Amino acid sequence: MKTNLILREPDLYFDSIHAELNNFLRDTFIHPKFANPLEIKKNSIWRPAVEVKQNDNEYKVKVQLPGVKKEDIDVELDNDFMTITAEIEEEREQKDEKAKNEKYHTCEFRYGRYQRTISFDNPIKAGEAEAEYKDGILSIKIPKQAIVQDKSKKLEIK
Repeated sequence: MKTNLILREPDLYFDSIHAELNNFLRDTFIHPKFANPLEIKKNSIWRPAVEVKQNDNEYKVKVQLPGVKKEDIDVELDNDFMTITAEIEEEREQKDEKAKNEKYHTCEFRYGRYQRTISFDNPIKAGEAEAEYKDGILSIKIPKQAIVQDKSKKLEIK
């Protein structure tokens, strides 16, 4: 019987539990007079979900950024890491007199700043990387640098 090994990232499971606990504590103990929960959410830094694959020649990274415009995404590449930053702002609308008493009943949208840093185990060719954004998914291909390993050399002791 053939079985596949499934890799799991514990952070992914605890992120949702942590977010739910924060929501519960915020909704239970923070009174609207002291803090607006929507302002807390807007000022938070979110960690978008990522998928990183690699082969001998390149890394393939996918990042979920739902509702973010392409021009609001910033990708910074260095020798062995990448930082993705994006921001989504709450839509502002003009309200007439009747709608001024309008309040949120439920708001689960994430407004604010998204940021994620990914480190690579091999140096990358930042100048040859390519990115594409479609349907809320940022796809990035980053070629690896060839690592030149010098042949061993016997050192003469004087």
